[in-house]
Amino acid sequence: MRTLLPKQLRERIRRSQTVGPVLLAVSVGVFAALCAIVFRELISAAQYLFFDLGAVIGSSGPSGLVGDVVHGLHFLLAPALGLVLVVWLVGRFAPEAKGHGVPEVQHAVRSGGGRMRPRVVLVKAVASAVTIGSGGSVGREGPIVQVGSAVGSTIGQLLGLGKEELRLLVASGAAAGIGATFNAPIAGVVFALEVILGSFAARSFGLVVISSVSATALSGAVLGREPAFRLAEAFTLVSEAELPLYAILGVGLGLAAVLYVRVLHTTESLFERWSIGATGKAAVGGLLVGSMAFFGSSLLFGVGYEGIDMALAGQLTLSVLAMLAVLKIVATAVTLGAGGSGGVFAPALFIGAMFGGAYGEVVNLLMPSLTAPSGAYALVGMAGLFGSAAHAPMTAVLILFEMTDNYQIILPLMLTVGLSYLIASRVHAESVYSVKLRRLEGPKQADREGSVLDLLLVEDALVENVETVRPDMSVGSLASFARSRRLRSWPVVDADDELVGIVTETDVEWGLVQGVGEVATVVDIMTKNVVTLRPSDSLRTAFRVFGDRDVQLIPVVSEDEGPHLVGALRRHEMIWAFKTISEEHDRLLGSMAPAGTLADAGTVQLEAVAYRHGSALTGKRIRDLDLPEGTLITLIRRASGPLVPRGDT
Repeated sequence: MRTLLPKQLRERIRRSQTVGPVLLAVSVGVFAALCAIVFRELISAAQYLFFDLGAVIGSSGPSGLVGDVVHGLHFLLAPALGLVLVVWLVGRFAPEAKGHGVPEVQHAVRSGGGRMRPRVVLVKAVASAVTIGSGGSVGREGPIVQVGSAVGSTIGQLLGLGKEELRLLVASGAAAGIGATFNAPIAGVVFALEVILGSFAARSFGLVVISSVSATALSGAVLGREPAFRLAEAFTLVSEAELPLYAILGVGLGLAAVLYVRVLHTTESLFERWSIGATGKAAVGGLLVGSMAFFGSSLLFGVGYEGIDMALAGQLTLSVLAMLAVLKIVATAVTLGAGGSGGVFAPALFIGAMFGGAYGEVVNLLMPSLTAPSGAYALVGMAGLFGSAAHAPMTAVLILFEMTDNYQIILPLMLTVGLSYLIASRVHAESVYSVKLRRLEGPKQADREGSVLDLLLVEDALVENVETVRPDMSVGSLASFARSRRLRSWPVVDADDELVGIVTETDVEWGLVQGVGEVATVVDIMTKNVVTLRPSDSLRTAFRVFGDRDVQLIPVVSEDEGPHLVGALRRHEMIWAFKTISEEHDRLLGSMAPAGTLADAGTVQLEAVAYRHGSALTGKRIRDLDLPEGTLITLIRRASGPLVPRGDT
């Protein structure tokens, strides 16, 4: 990227360890705040063009039934017209401006070295403003995060900064955007560190804080410092007996968040596979959103803050709250799947408020004297659903506190968010952001460690001749046996080499301390519920098991029904095998393809099985095989172990 700054000035800013970084952080914050202010004005302008202007024209047109039909058609068609315009704008000028915004920033940080095109600032702002202003069911947070991040990236590129500095400025822009848009500087900082960077390093913290404070101060001076949601009353915990009710709400919100994430992902996949063209998808999706709002409620249109305010004030009935929670999930999924541009944060707040408000109405009916108003449950529901859907519990707690200025309900808020996050992360490992991030990276842009983990199997790294013990061995004999061994755990097998348990050095020590060393046997102290692996399991699966269980050795049993021990996988040998193959794999890829080739080309990974007899591959050298141009053989598995091939293999 060309720069208009003098070279000496750029060098002084780059080399500075104090003034330079502070100036950069403040600059990012100021420009991100200006973008946030302009973005809000763009949304207002789009809403006027698509709805207010239409209402003015409609009021001067025919009256009666004909006028109602004209107004209804305008109501139905506005989202479709908006999405068609957005699809053209994004496809023509910046395809990366499509969708949420946050996953695109994560992708730029993790895979692009923090580089984002400057044009994203304008295209994302206009596309998202049109999507929201025309009635698309999306939020402001994703767009302003992407816009602010693009501002930070642009400034860093103008100064010729390196990858690490660019990533910091991208995160600073994200924090500034959140702080300026929602008047929530603390939540902006935590969001940038928790979601964008995934790190709370001290150096990152300082720059991100400065950007967030600068942006929030400027935005507050222009737009005011009122919290995003005005509460009619300060919600509090009625009594400690109410906490179990919030715990139940947390479990429900965790499951609702999983539903939200899966519906979004499934709907986007369905639209991607639909072969009617981008414009056709946008038109159909817009008509669906318009129909849901027309026949359901206009509260589904846009960001949805009006509906949230009504839920917090207890102005919606139980049936309306439940209906809006379900329809908002579908409307948001359709808007994004059809090509809309906008965030998933505001819809998550809306869905959480409706879900929590409905739950609050129920507990109010059952236990009116023990429970707070339904608005309190709606408030807690907002944080619970967003925190569990985004896998960002810290951000959820802080941003709801700052957006409502209600600290008195912090205990139920923390309890609900914590439980909902635990439930959601257990049921569905990916967040609403990581699902899209994985699709952006694709199978060949995923981190190289992951690709090798999928290529290698447990059978490639297991030890076949593993030491075992019998269940009838005395604890004292096992203690003597263990003193001369380096291992800390041993599989326990019977006479038929069937795995019956595992015993560790800790089990032996416990047996000796209890004084049962001479009378007890291994079967008395061993663990019978053993975690095992199969030879065909990938090393990715093995890594996950080692991480979950914190063990040094996992028995490997045969693929058959019976638990016949065929070996064991040790943590250090698994890591060694992965490291060796990974290094050779990367060296081979680097020598055969220019940088960026695999990332830019469409690639497919296939696995071919060659038996000793009857295969076209058997007995031939790789250089002699008749393979399609561009084919790369990355790994060969043999009985002796994995092998990275060469031309004469």
